[in-house]
Amino acid sequence: MARSEAGMNPAELTNIARNEQDHWWYRGMRSILRAIIHRHLPHKSEGRILEAGCGTGYMSHCLRGEYGWKLFPIDLETAALRYVRGFKVPNATQGDIRWLPFQDASFDLVLSLDVLIHVARGDEMRCIGEFFRVTKPGGLLLLRAAAFDSLRSRHSEFIDEKQRFTRGKLMRAVRQSGFRVLECTYANSLLSPVALAKFRIWEPLMRRPPATGIEAVPGWLNTLLYLPLALEAKWIGCGRRLPVGQSLILIGEKPATQQ
Repeated sequence: MARSEAGMNPAELTNIARNEQDHWWYRGMRSILRAIIHRHLPHKSEGRILEAGCGTGYMSHCLRGEYGWKLFPIDLETAALRYVRGFKVPNATQGDIRWLPFQDASFDLVLSLDVLIHVARGDEMRCIGEFFRVTKPGGLLLLRAAAFDSLRSRHSEFIDEKQRFTRGKLMRAVRQSGFRVLECTYANSLLSPVALAKFRIWEPLMRRPPATGIEAVPGWLNTLLYLPLALEAKWIGCGRRLPVGQSLILIGEKPATQQ
């Protein structure tokens, strides 16, 4: 996405592409996402899925391979689309999620992961409104967003993060756009105390400039950090909600009939 008004620092795409297949955070969040999918979405291949703000396209690639879904990834950043095409995911489109280049009621599911944090405060309503417009009646919205301003970090600054959400704020925005909220939970919860200490104590003491937080770690540590997220995936997969965490995950439904 364009960096000036709505987007992530393009330099981070290289870091993501290098690490997202094996990095503990990406693996863990994919496990949590699968747990949500297993509870709310059919495993059949029918239907059209929009990934709004697809980044490298690796998630679209995974979902297409695992579920046989017909994915339509979109991103404003030219470099992102090059990565998407490298995964041979078809239907890739360059565009802005604030003005989606699709007809009304085009998709059975709109998926948007960690994208709303890159639009200016207030613009999230335009984005979610567009998600509502292109979702079919009875279709679903799956959102993930970073939580709590208190958890902003050097990484947040580096990626041009413009806002974070609380559960109440995200649910209000989704409901005001017309969706019915089916589920909204925090995630990446068990590691939150460590993150809070790092972001609010260690980083201010070090006074280092903004930098990526996506870096390779030793294999044993990668496994150790993945385990709390794997446990959360099992918890959320059983229909339970986490009361606090570093991320938010929301499932919404567009009413089958308009009031």
